[in-house]
Amino acid sequence: MSSLSTPAIPDIVIGRLPLYLRALTRLRQEGKLVTSSHELGRRLDISSAQIRKDLSHFGGFGKQGTGYQIEFLIERLQAVLQVNQEWMVAVIGAGNLGSAISHYRGFQDRGFRIAHLFDISPDKVGQRIGAFVVLPVSEMRETIRKDDIKIAMLAVPAEHAQTVADQLVEAGVKAILNYAPININVPGTIQIQYIDPVTHLQHMTYYL
Repeated sequence: MSSLSTPAIPDIVIGRLPLYLRALTRLRQEGKLVTSSHELGRRLDISSAQIRKDLSHFGGFGKQGTGYQIEFLIERLQAVLQVNQEWMVAVIGAGNLGSAISHYRGFQDRGFRIAHLFDISPDKVGQRIGAFVVLPVSEMRETIRKDDIKIAMLAVPAEHAQTVADQLVEAGVKAILNYAPININVPGTIQIQYIDPVTHLQHMTYYL
């Protein structure tokens, strides 16, 4: 957790900070130097009052009537989210999804670097996928410990997700992004997030 945050800050607030950071980065790319909670609100469909309240948890970032200095706010949010450093990430599963993740270049300038790609299949181990040679899962714990990797992405079939997650925890991983369509059990000290496109589609179809 960030040294600039406190346990009292609701997780839903932390979840909105990356959205603010992404919008601010886009504004900077557009050549803008100053923005306001109203402009951010229009872009994100979040009320300006909510944005101001969220940011107030972390100190004063702007002044009434003058708005926010975009570069300063980007730097502050990066510090809060601890992405003003580079985090190495292990990807487990070298199938279609894992391969696509390892090829994705959007991590590089946002605080993350894919360090290793692992798989259990003899057909994939040793193969080169982009910049990576696929390593066997049997070497995963030792490699993660050696490189002090704290973040992992699970792109394995649901039936293997819990076993792999247990091994990641034993290796010292503290945060897991799980693409497998199953909930996994981890200690309370481990951060876990789920990405399952089907559940999001089912959420949307309710409204169609």
